[in-house]
Amino acid sequence: MLEAARIQGLNIHTYSNVEDVEGFVGNFTVKIRKRARYVNQDCNGCGACEDVCPAKGADEFNEGMNPRPAIYVAFAQAVPSMAQIDMNKCIKCGLCQGVCELDAINFEQEDEIMELSVGSIIVATGWDEYKPPKGYLGYDEYPNVITQMKLERMLAPNGPTVGHLVRPSDGKEPESILFIQCVGSRDLNKNTYCSSGVCCMITIKNSKLIKQHYPDADITVAYMDIRAAGKDYEEYFTASRKEGIRYIRTNISKIEEDPETHNLKVIMQNTLRDSMGLQEMEFDLVVLSCAMVPPEGIQKIQNTLKLETSQDGFFKEFHSRLNPIDTKIPGIVLAGVSQGPKSISETISQGRAAASSLARLMSKEKFQIQLIRATVDKEKCAECGLCELNCPYNAINLIEGGAEVSEILCRGCGTCLANCPSEAITLRYYREPQYEKQIDALLEEI
Repeated sequence: MLEAARIQGLNIHTYSNVEDVEGFVGNFTVKIRKRARYVNQDCNGCGACEDVCPAKGADEFNEGMNPRPAIYVAFAQAVPSMAQIDMNKCIKCGLCQGVCELDAINFEQEDEIMELSVGSIIVATGWDEYKPPKGYLGYDEYPNVITQMKLERMLAPNGPTVGHLVRPSDGKEPESILFIQCVGSRDLNKNTYCSSGVCCMITIKNSKLIKQHYPDADITVAYMDIRAAGKDYEEYFTASRKEGIRYIRTNISKIEEDPETHNLKVIMQNTLRDSMGLQEMEFDLVVLSCAMVPPEGIQKIQNTLKLETSQDGFFKEFHSRLNPIDTKIPGIVLAGVSQGPKSISETISQGRAAASSLARLMSKEKFQIQLIRATVDKEKCAECGLCELNCPYNAINLIEGGAEVSEILCRGCGTCLANCPSEAITLRYYREPQYEKQIDALLEEI
């Protein structure tokens, strides 16, 4: 992000939300809500205000594992490096204003609405980690059951524990660790899809990292299938096994906690070795490898851009195999996990493809469309609204006097024609008299 922020002509609007999008390819009008930081552009992120702030809240960047002041910089490498105030926690004591040498703090600041004209749009929403229901595998019930995201922040040098792996219950170094795979994924009752092997590779990476820092740690991975399909991924998986990390093919249905030691008791069976039967094993720490799920707020983006989502909740592409980049609306394309779970390498590839697709589109002076479009006979239109309801491209609007078709958004699929009870809609180049002429000509030859 630091490098991107230095590129001339690239405008980054952080702490902002897209409110509305209108128009069509080459001529989109986008309204952006720039949320109030209560800190102006003079702020240089020095941190003096953070040191004196008495109000505290949970640090979202560190998964709530440590407190942060009500006025704070989102994370160390945030762009721009500016403070923001959490008004839900702020007590307006004014101490931050007193120490700010740049007079950058303004409690009266309000949200700002910006309007931009753009020719094309790339949707790159990212993803959220699946949050299991409370009590499922001990999540949010036992302190020593954590998710991969919390483990990532623990192992990070700038994390809440400065890179040291500790048990949340007592701060002690765990001697035995269990990773449980496919939590919330490949499950008919939750999410049926696989997260593209990302969970597997994160487990292998983090288990190896723990083993490097704590060679005596006893690490076990409970898995259904290890999906290491990328370049050199299988070799990486094999290397982890050689380091002594134990992989057991099993399903975990229940975890119980020892109330005195806070250790976690797990009953499992190695399904590749039936002779061993059920075994009870005890661990100091359990890490849940949770599914990648669509981010919070994707529904609002879907409604704003008038896009569709697949069964898994991610945005639907124009064609899942032949065109996974474009959407049904010309000028709007998908990148990364907005279209479905992906690894980092897959995300970069699709991001480059999205940029290339729009660069090719925007480099032309004109956008050519086929004239196979729906047309409405206003005299026949009964204004029933079925065409507007069934149009998969949101190309029809019902107005006073009859339905109106947007020739830019319409793709000539014929869905409206098939649903119109008044036969008021026809498809250009596919009208009934044309077919009748063709049939007559064929019959004449016979």
